[in-house]
Amino acid sequence: MSVLGFRRSSTAISLLTNTSFFPHSLEYFHRRGLCSVSNDFNVRDSILPVLIVGAGPVGLVLSILLTKLGVKCAVLEKSRTFSKHPQAHFINNRSMEVFRKLDGLAEEIQKSQPPVDLWRKFIYCTSLSGSILGSVDHMQPQDFGQVVSPVSVAHFSQYKITRLLLKKLENLHFHVRTGYGLGGFDRGPVGEREILMGHECLSVDATDDCLNVTASFSGGGQYKERTIQCGFLIGADGAGSTVRKLAGIELRGERDLQNLVSVHFLSRELGHYLLNQRPGMLFFIFNTEAIGVLVAHDLKEGEFVLQIPFYPPQQRFEDYTLEMCERIIFKLVGHELADIDVLDVKPWVMHAEVAEKFVSGDKRIILAGDAAHRFPPAGGFGMNTGIQDAHNLAWKLASVLKGISPYSVMQTYEMERRPIAIFNTALSVQNFRAAMEVPAALGLDPSVANSVHQVINHAVGSMLPHGLQRGILDGIFILGRAQLSDFILNEKNPLGYSRLAKLRRIFEEGKSLQLQFPAEDLGFRYNQGAVVPTGCTKSDIRELPTGRRQDYVPSADPGTRLPHMNVRALANLSSEETFSTLDLVSGDKIEFLLIIAPVAPSYHLAHAAFKVAEEFKVSARVCVMWPHGAANGVEVGSEEALLPWKNYIDIVEVKQSSTSSSWWDICQMTSRGAILVRPDDHVAWRVKSSVFGDPYVEMRTVFSTILRSNSTHL
Repeated sequence: MSVLGFRRSSTAISLLTNTSFFPHSLEYFHRRGLCSVSNDFNVRDSILPVLIVGAGPVGLVLSILLTKLGVKCAVLEKSRTFSKHPQAHFINNRSMEVFRKLDGLAEEIQKSQPPVDLWRKFIYCTSLSGSILGSVDHMQPQDFGQVVSPVSVAHFSQYKITRLLLKKLENLHFHVRTGYGLGGFDRGPVGEREILMGHECLSVDATDDCLNVTASFSGGGQYKERTIQCGFLIGADGAGSTVRKLAGIELRGERDLQNLVSVHFLSRELGHYLLNQRPGMLFFIFNTEAIGVLVAHDLKEGEFVLQIPFYPPQQRFEDYTLEMCERIIFKLVGHELADIDVLDVKPWVMHAEVAEKFVSGDKRIILAGDAAHRFPPAGGFGMNTGIQDAHNLAWKLASVLKGISPYSVMQTYEMERRPIAIFNTALSVQNFRAAMEVPAALGLDPSVANSVHQVINHAVGSMLPHGLQRGILDGIFILGRAQLSDFILNEKNPLGYSRLAKLRRIFEEGKSLQLQFPAEDLGFRYNQGAVVPTGCTKSDIRELPTGRRQDYVPSADPGTRLPHMNVRALANLSSEETFSTLDLVSGDKIEFLLIIAPVAPSYHLAHAAFKVAEEFKVSARVCVMWPHGAANGVEVGSEEALLPWKNYIDIVEVKQSSTSSSWWDICQMTSRGAILVRPDDHVAWRVKSSVFGDPYVEMRTVFSTILRSNSTHL
């Protein structure tokens, strides 16, 4: 017993003293031998079905998705308050598509974000008020036409996303609790739809029925612990994930790619100037006095984050006082700012790592978001990959908890998402390397700076006094930045001319840092998992990332995201209202969508799908895709062909022009084919032409494979 009258477990003590001893590792869970529980998951009311650790965008999105699917969950967050640091800010197409299903979240983001013309460019300059070395426009005409997606990318700071997500959760009757207002904090079960702030996960213990999660809260001079019983524990608690460490899961990849200092500041004066003179999202600034990358989160409000290269231990974070940060900002701006307000300064380290496992503890401990993978920020893959983790995970958790699937379906989450994380890691590293091409062209090769730093840290330089090490490093950097002087960097100087010409080629050939990757954002595919493979196709073989923008080519191969096409309900042809094929997939229940053409064999397949889905206790919906112009003057519909089943919709293609491809051409299929879509918009199965053999047998095989109900998958 402690002087405060409570017991601290050895695990809690090890965490509080920052040791690396985590007794509840993966091997521990295997030794305990968690027994397999029934599909009905008939647990006591005191056992929370899903406990999410981490109230960032990934954890909050997952809690919304689960709640909409009827799954009880709660969230633990170590911080006492939600961060106001902008952090991630680019939302790609696929994440925006997920947000469209969160009760209009995508529309709210589009209305609230800055106009696209204020952030479509990356600008390279000698100072924010000095010479422009070049600029790259990352938006293309097709990005606005809703041809491949019903929604465009967005530029919106992470803390603002969190704010909107919390409003959505409030509408779902979630409550944010702080330790100060809990009263009987250490007594009674955690209720569903609670977000518990200031709660740190200390240990995880397994029983036959559940996981016992010990969490702590300290406040007002007191420290308390409580045990929360849950069915699944989701680690969405960021790059330093406690859940990952407790599960004994290692990260694999490249560490310490770069150290940086992040400076969050406000200046309406600077925002107004850039808004009118040189609007952009990122500003890469190189001059003889300072180097940095400025992220313009909101030019109208004057909100910025400056990223400064940082070389410890010779450079100490403690030296980055508010005054020093202001001086660096003024050097990069080119003059002083009257209204500068530095809000926050923090160091961070860039890594490129993926967890060796996403699923542990007999498939009951699961990692998502930065807990499972951490990338360089180049390309904005971090938060976006995490959002898509949550989308993949939600319906699988719900299918287990509702008795539709066995626990083995959870392994398909790792089978599907881990290869995507590995690919996105490689792509983000390649994009980061591309960003380094610009300073290298200017005579500032970052690899040389890193090599010099390594020599000082680990070779002869390590024997020198700290002050001398710092002096040598600073002197080398001063000499390096001298390459950026007006004397050298001008068209009349042969060396400067050559460097500026090389810089132009980098921009023209798309070899600098890229913002958008449509082929990867929309075209990623799950080659194995909760899908029915169809043999080797071209999309099975994923090329290594090039680091350059490539157009997305729609496909309906198993594992791909369902292609987008605008359609209109046959029952409402007089209306001009259209919607996306992605809107046909429900976000409120576990439902599989079968898309067919109005032909007899496909109607027979639909009957089989309805019957099999009913046997598997899962909902099915049929979409009958009528060709453009098919209903002109003719009464058509599928009611008689699908009787007695009622859960169907007749829709008609809406072509943007007379030369636009038909739905089946977009999907690279014939109109006698069929597509079965999962609750996360990904194609589970498809047949390009008619099904050979008994449709009922085919559908039983398909649903057994996807839902892992066949004993061969257990």
